Amino acid sequence: MPEVTATPGSANSENASADAPSVEVYAVVGADPEIQAYAMAKYSRSSLSMKESLREINQQKAEKFLNTFYFQYGHRSIADLAHIALAIERLSILAAIAVADEQRWDGQERSTRYQDFKKSGYTTPDFGDDEQARTLYHQTMAGLMAEYESLSEKMFGYLASITPKPEEMKQDAYERTLRARAFDITRYLLPLSTNTSLGQIVNARTLETQVARLLSHTHKEIRHLGELLKDAAISPAYNVSHDSLRELVGEIRKVAPDLAERAEQELLREIRVAPTLVKYAHANPYEMETRRVLRQVAAELMRSAPIAPAPMVDLLEEEPLEVELATTLLYQHCDYSYRQIREVVRGFSDKTRREVIDVGLRHRGKHDEMLRAFCAGQQFRFDILMDVGGFRDMHRHRRCIQIGQGFTTKHGYDTPEELDPAGARASYDAAMKHAAAAVERLARCGGPEARENAQYAIPLAFRKRTLFKMDFAEVVYISELRSGPAGHISYRKVAWEMYESVAKKHPALAKYLRVTDVREPVDLLKR
Repeated sequence: MPEVTATPGSANSENASADAPSVEVYAVVGADPEIQAYAMAKYSRSSLSMKESLREINQQKAEKFLNTFYFQYGHRSIADLAHIALAIERLSILAAIAVADEQRWDGQERSTRYQDFKKSGYTTPDFGDDEQARTLYHQTMAGLMAEYESLSEKMFGYLASITPKPEEMKQDAYERTLRARAFDITRYLLPLSTNTSLGQIVNARTLETQVARLLSHTHKEIRHLGELLKDAAISPAYNVSHDSLRELVGEIRKVAPDLAERAEQELLREIRVAPTLVKYAHANPYEMETRRVLRQVAAELMRSAPIAPAPMVDLLEEEPLEVELATTLLYQHCDYSYRQIREVVRGFSDKTRREVIDVGLRHRGKHDEMLRAFCAGQQFRFDILMDVGGFRDMHRHRRCIQIGQGFTTKHGYDTPEELDPAGARASYDAAMKHAAAAVERLARCGGPEARENAQYAIPLAFRKRTLFKMDFAEVVYISELRSGPAGHISYRKVAWEMYESVAKKHPALAKYLRVTDVREPVDLLKR
C-alpha cells in the first residue's frame, strides 16, 4: 500500500507541501448541481483541482461547457454528476408507480402502513364531457374510501382482541403498532387513484430520461408530471433557508445598506438545479411508436386466447436469446403469462421471431437506449403475479430488470386471511366486485383514454403481473429481506416462493439463503 502523507487543515485551506506527496479528501457544499457537475467533469479535461475549478466557474461558463460537450458530443456521463432533490406531491398511486419506475432512482413514497390514507383524497382523470362516467367514478371512489375507513377500525378492533398488550409496552406504542398492522390489511381497498407523495434524489441523466419517459406515457396525468418535473428542474428551486437569509439581509441593511445589496445578491439569488441538462428532454417517439406497434402485434399473435392459470411465482427455464427477446417484447403489451406467450413464440418460425425483435428496434433513434425488454440473459427470471399493493414494495428492488404489464382486473384480487375471523369478508368482496364492474364500465366509455382512466378505480388488491430478471445475489437478497416477519404477508409469500423455486432447481444452494419460513406464526407486536 503506498505511503500517504496527510495534509493538516480544513477543506478550505490549501497548504499542501510542494515536496511531500499528499492526498486530500473534502466534501463540497454550496455549489449548484450543474456547477458541481461541470467542476467534476473538468477532471478529465484539465489539471485543475476541484476548488480551482469551482472558483473559476460561473453559470455562463457552465452552460457553454454543457451545451458543447453534453448536447453536441453526447457526453451524457457529465449529467451523472449533477444530483437533484425533487418533491412530487398529491399525485396518484398509479402515477407514483410510473415515476419510480427507474433503475437509477433513489426516493421514498408515503407508506400505506404508517399513514391513514382516507385523508389523502384521490385523483380524478379527465373524463371530458362524459358526466355519466365522472359520476360513476366518484361513486366508486366514495364507496372504496368508506369501506377502507370502516375496515380500518374493524381490523384494529379485531387485532386488539387477539393480541393482549404486554405490561411493559406503552399504550400509544401498542395502538400504533396494531394500527400499522390494520393498515396492512385495509390497504387492499385503496384505489390506484389515491393521492400520495414522494421525494426523489436522482442525477440529471436519470431525470432527463425519466422526464422523456413520462412525457411519452399513456396516461394524461403522468404526461403532465413529466412537464412539471422538467419545469421544476429549470425554474427557481425552493430554498429551505430563504426566510432566515432574508431576515439576515434585513438586519444587515439596517447597518450597512451597500453591503446588504451585495448580501442579497449572493444569499437570495435564484437557483435552478438543472437549467441546461434537462431543457431538451422531450417525449420519445421510439418508445411511443414501438408501444403502439407491439400492442397490435401482441393482439394479433395471441389471437384473444383465454388467459391460462398461472402460479404466483414462476421461475422460468432458460431458452435461446431470440425466444427470450421476442417473448419479453410481447409480454409487456398484453395480459398473458410469460410461459403462455413463450409457448406461442416457440411455435413461430425464425423469420417471425426476428420480425418481432425488429419491431422493438425499428424506430430507435440515434441517441435512444434500447428498450428495457432487451436487458436479457439473466439466469433467474421470475414471472410474478401479485397484488398491486405488494408489487409497490417489490418494485423497489432496482437491481432487477423489471418488465411490468398494465393494471387490470382480469387476474382477480387477493383476500387477507384475517377478514374471515373478523367477520369482514362479505363487505370486502362486495367492494371488490363493485369496483371491478365499475372499471369495466368506465373502460367502455367514450374518449381516447377510457381504458387508462378506468385503471384509476382499480383497488390495490387486484393482481398485477411483472417479470423480474436478476442474478443469484439478488435472489438471495430479496428472499432474505422480504421473507422477514416484520414485512407485509403479500411480499413475504412471494419471497418464500422465490426461495422454494430456487431450492428445487438448485438444491445444493438452498442452504445459503437465510430466509424466514412464512408459515410460522408472527408476533403482531414485533416490527
